[in-house]
Amino acid sequence: MALTIGVDIGGTKVAAGLVDEHGEIVAQTLRSTPADYPDQVAQTIAEVIKELAHGHQVEAVGLGAAGFVDETRSIVRFAPNLAWREEPLREKVAALVGLPVVVENDANAMAWAEARYGAGRGESHIVCVTVGTGIGGGIVLGGELYRGRWGMGAEMGHMQVVQRGRLCGCGNLGCWERYASGSALVEEARVIAAGEPRRAATLLEMAGGSPADIEGEEVTEAARAGDDAALSAFASIGHWLGQGMADMAAVLDPGCFILGGGVSRAADLFIDRVRESFTRALTGSGHRPVADIRLAELGASAGLVGAADLARRR
Repeated sequence: MALTIGVDIGGTKVAAGLVDEHGEIVAQTLRSTPADYPDQVAQTIAEVIKELAHGHQVEAVGLGAAGFVDETRSIVRFAPNLAWREEPLREKVAALVGLPVVVENDANAMAWAEARYGAGRGESHIVCVTVGTGIGGGIVLGGELYRGRWGMGAEMGHMQVVQRGRLCGCGNLGCWERYASGSALVEEARVIAAGEPRRAATLLEMAGGSPADIEGEEVTEAARAGDDAALSAFASIGHWLGQGMADMAAVLDPGCFILGGGVSRAADLFIDRVRESFTRALTGSGHRPVADIRLAELGASAGLVGAADLARRR
């Protein structure tokens, strides 16, 4: 049995799995991320690899890193939630574990897993959109993962969808993730609750009466209870997700979009709006095939499964 190890490295946790050639996780482990100390992050990665490799014949290791990974799949140029700046991650980890290592953007790894083993099975042209605090994603075209010339493609959350719009953490204005992410959901709910408290009675009750204290969990719970403000907030991000997907379809023409990330767990509250907005905004709508919009299937393990499979294909 051909085994590789996939490691999903985020700002708070390092999740790792021993994965077979069918995408099945044989064993897995978890550590906290010492995010402020690059050398300690490398040591933590090495520890989980050695733990999983013990007693097994491991071919290679794939690291899914939350940041900009260069075109050689070895250096993390920048990571927003870790102290990685021009970090030679492949070299460091390979020296510690004595195995071949590849580094991949974490959203790319997640998209590859869904394409190979999840919701994208049978499709060769896929756009995976991960909706969490921000928006990330990955693109598979012709059965190959698209990385871009410098390895930094598919940063779709930073497409400009509103001219001179809301300020984004990246420094630009009007980015997609400022209108269609988990953060945007909370911001929209707070604005409605502050301006029209009667529409947000349930939501405000859950948040202790203060619009500023509304969080994502309350918005979801209130929406399921029928709160008008919460439902409107979900409708807003559904609209913007569909709009952004239509813009991407005009360029990439994928066979399907896969929607993942933490916010997708509440997809029943907005997926119809996504599809409606997408179809309405799609260039040539009514005269072309319409890409399917599916929900991701692999959950939190997608990143490590994808990283392991990409290591196998190195």
